[in-house]
Amino acid sequence: MKEGNFIDYVKLHVTSGKGGKGSMHLHREKFIEKGGPDGGDGGRGGHVIVRGNENLWTLFEFNFKRHIKAEHGKDGGKQRSTGADGEDVYIDVPLGTVIRDTDTENIIDEITEHDQEIIIAKGGMGGRGNWHFKSSTNQTPRYSQPGIESEERDITLELKVLADVGLVGFPNAGKSTLLSVITAAKPKIANYEFTTLKPNLGIVKYRDYRSFVMADIPGIIEGAAEGKGLGYRFLRHIERNSTLLFLIPCDADDIKKQYDILVDELRRYNPELLDKERFIAITKSDMLDEELKQELDEQLQKDFNGLPYQFISSVAQQGIQELKDRLWEILNKDPEDKS
Repeated sequence: MKEGNFIDYVKLHVTSGKGGKGSMHLHREKFIEKGGPDGGDGGRGGHVIVRGNENLWTLFEFNFKRHIKAEHGKDGGKQRSTGADGEDVYIDVPLGTVIRDTDTENIIDEITEHDQEIIIAKGGMGGRGNWHFKSSTNQTPRYSQPGIESEERDITLELKVLADVGLVGFPNAGKSTLLSVITAAKPKIANYEFTTLKPNLGIVKYRDYRSFVMADIPGIIEGAAEGKGLGYRFLRHIERNSTLLFLIPCDADDIKKQYDILVDELRRYNPELLDKERFIAITKSDMLDEELKQELDEQLQKDFNGLPYQFISSVAQQGIQELKDRLWEILNKDPEDKS
């Protein structure tokens, strides 16, 4: 999926370098009649290496470059000189990138740390020169090894956004507005569904110069797991969020029903998502007077049965600091504390 410069899914064809040939050389020098074999080894072909880069956030670069080739190793020379190794090629990707074999769809590995390196196509070994093959019965071998052939494969890079808090909700639930209010991010905001077509990241500044990362995920609709609406491709970005913040507008026909639909779509996509910490924000609550808010609060206490929730209004800046406090508590809760 892409919008503007944000690209989170690309297919690449990668080819490592071929190993250089070993040299088949016989030493010739004045006054040395039978110098014997002195052919050097060929150099190793270049690897294709995927490397994590914390300064990247998209796979945009590969929208224009889909074929990656490493350099071949150089051939061996005389006087047992080894050929130069082929230059390795590095594919820099954002943290959170999953590497798959395109043909089998098996996961090769994933990048989660800065400067983490994974060789996905090994360069061929260089061939051995003829001096390796001399013996008492074969003192002038006139053969050497060719270099090992290169590796060639198709891979898929799939980015899963790394964030502390992921916003989950129906289209037009106020996710982008909340992100724009509590971070410096500038997501597109408009009064129609599917305004957000790509995940947006923002850094939430907290007390005492502390912070955490929040991600606005494109809206879910009922049936997303079957491909309705924007489908489920964007749901992979929720997999890397440690806490899920459900946003449901206070004017929804049935708040509990909307929450249940969202949870069910996550379960159908990946049941492991239900193991994450959850918090519910009732948005646009500036439309409620105190009496309506109290009635709704009493109803939600029954419906949610202990699930944590809070009334907020991004536009009116109501409950925003309290929301930050609650999220910070959840993010820094002792893993042994099950409450």
